[in-house]
Amino acid sequence: MLNHLQDTVTLNNGVKMPWLGLGVYKAQEGEEVVSAVKTAIRHGYRSIDTAAAYNNEEGVGQAVAEAILENGLAREDIFITSKVWNSMQGYETTLEAFDTSLRKLNVDYLDLFLIHWPVKGKYKDTWRALEKIYREGKVRAIGVSNFNIHHLEDLFADAEVVPAVNQVEFHPHLFQKELLQFNQDKGIQLEAWSPLGQGKLLENETLKAIAAKHGKNVAQVILRWDLQVGVVTIPKSVNEGRIVQNANVFDFQLDIEDLAAIEALNQDLRYGSDPDNFNF
Repeated sequence: MLNHLQDTVTLNNGVKMPWLGLGVYKAQEGEEVVSAVKTAIRHGYRSIDTAAAYNNEEGVGQAVAEAILENGLAREDIFITSKVWNSMQGYETTLEAFDTSLRKLNVDYLDLFLIHWPVKGKYKDTWRALEKIYREGKVRAIGVSNFNIHHLEDLFADAEVVPAVNQVEFHPHLFQKELLQFNQDKGIQLEAWSPLGQGKLLENETLKAIAAKHGKNVAQVILRWDLQVGVVTIPKSVNEGRIVQNANVFDFQLDIEDLAAIEALNQDLRYGSDPDNFNF
């Protein structure tokens, strides 16, 4: 049973990644993102997920540096993820994008670097670039985001390194069971973005009943569900109370009936874009 915020999963290359982290999508560059990241680290979070497209890497870097000093930590205590944006995909441009992310975050290496979306005709060259920076030791692990099974199978045809992580939209209305199983079979760790379904699940009566049974809130039930089905999760918030609450999921366990009831909520419903049909 996972029982601590700093518990980790061992990725397919031996790197340890925290099961729960802070997502900073839509956290504004400057004071808002700096405060959120510092708050999370102060309360025990050790994983921060950003991306070039979020336009807040500099704030994340500043916050991590300050939090390390203020909390007596070291750089290696914090797991930092970023992603290459679609407009920068391709071999040479991805190498440039990675260097830009390093500079903005003001770090010597990243813990995880992902392809943000499977841009047709480009993601294989992008992956070659990720393999290069991985071999050079500039990043501890590389992976993908928003890749469906057919994208992964296409990538495998030429890849020398199997992705360590696949970060996808995953919540009770989009329980991607086949994708989860495929990734597990290939040794790829699935990670959930938008685990709370953009807040649309918080009033669900089934989830409210399970939450009441365990003396928890709905968000905590969903995040605990992620962990119990083997999915890393990165809820986003800039509110200190919610940041603390979202991490308070290690002192209870959902039972078989709870898990079955949550799985039954699946509607194959996306609140974000479809990896097979996006135009950005």
